[in-house]
Amino acid sequence: MFSITVRDHVMVAHSFRGEVFGPAQRLHGATFVVDARFSRAELDSDNIVVDIGLATEELGKVLADLNYRNLDDEPAFAGVNTSTEFLAKVIADRLADRVHAGALGEGARGLAGIEVTLHESHVAWASYERSL
Repeated sequence: MFSITVRDHVMVAHSFRGEVFGPAQRLHGATFVVDARFSRAELDSDNIVVDIGLATEELGKVLADLNYRNLDDEPAFAGVNTSTEFLAKVIADRLADRVHAGALGEGARGLAGIEVTLHESHVAWASYERSL
């Protein structure tokens, strides 16, 4: 399996419900380094996985919809604990929608999967991997 990864970051505010979250139940900020890995079994006709420039651009657009937002105020996340794991899935699904819409070029239609990893810090991160 071939893959390429592009990286960006996103800054959000949010709070959690549930004792398991301890002090994170209060409103707090988080800055995530976001890696999006695109994979496929065979390279396309240009011998690439996907256009890295387009992948970077589309990741930036997906993150722009979340950046500098209090996720507690976003209707799409009403009543949801926006955990790192949950946000990795949201970003992966939104990238998949862009692949299906053709935003990453025709060659991207041969992609097999996307994995999104959100790094909370240098010692903790969460990922979500999905097929296309």
